[in-house]
Amino acid sequence: MKNNTTSIVLLDGGMGQELIRRSKRAPQPMWSAAVMMEMPDIVRDLHIDYINAGAKVITLNTYSVTPDRLQRWGDPTQFKPLTEKAIELAHTARDKAGVSGVKIAGSLGPLVASYRPDIAPDFETALESYRDLVTTQARGVDFFMAETIASLRETRAVAIAAAESGKPIWVALSVEDNNSGNLRSGESLQQAIEILDELEVDAVMLNCSKPESISSCWPQLDASTRPVGAYANGFTSIAALQPGGTVASLEARHDLGPDEYAAFAMDWVSRGASIVGGCCEVGPDHIAAIAQTLSNSGYTISADLA
Repeated sequence: MKNNTTSIVLLDGGMGQELIRRSKRAPQPMWSAAVMMEMPDIVRDLHIDYINAGAKVITLNTYSVTPDRLQRWGDPTQFKPLTEKAIELAHTARDKAGVSGVKIAGSLGPLVASYRPDIAPDFETALESYRDLVTTQARGVDFFMAETIASLRETRAVAIAAAESGKPIWVALSVEDNNSGNLRSGESLQQAIEILDELEVDAVMLNCSKPESISSCWPQLDASTRPVGAYANGFTSIAALQPGGTVASLEARHDLGPDEYAAFAMDWVSRGASIVGGCCEVGPDHIAAIAQTLSNSGYTISADLA
């Protein structure tokens, strides 16, 4: 849906890779959760850095905190404590930054592994798992952000579960990096967008794919009846990442610095995006570049959809 206003929602960027750099720890399957419990100030300060860079939305550091992942690679009893810690750190960061108008988004990511919808639970199981995530996060967030959703069953399950909270729900779909115009499951992106329009989510986005792949899918996204947006990753390829693996197996691009990434974001804005931000390998400097470019172009930055 075309954005006809001069107000843009600016999201934060990725958490995982930044936490690895700042903690100077080797990544493990649940590294972002481990850092949150053992070095919480790093998580808090990264939230603050994104706010100071210009982001008006910060997202809970709970992307990997799902019962399914904790059962496989962590400690299932830590589900609620980790979620509570993520809420505490996000609220502390927002208070400490002292910037008005910042909102906190709940994070509803893939239940088992990123980019691997083939091993995701069936619809009914996914629905119940997402309901657990929504219930546990709801008291501490302003709205929900479903991220890196890669199949039709995940799309429907996460949107239904989040809507039951009564809070706004924004859903970000992840597409194949081969310009096929499909979700990472190989299913139709257009069909996923139609499902989200039917369920009347508050915004539809594309995320955690190459920026070029997102741009190639813009005609499908722009056909949505909802506000639209995008936030890409900065990997050369995600092919090497396996379930339970870490980003140590992936390589960051060297041609996607802050200015180059901001150029992609502004192209999406010119095409009608109401929401832009960053995903993996997109840090505070990238978000600052987008904020500056938006300001120079006459846009205001908000956490609210126009």
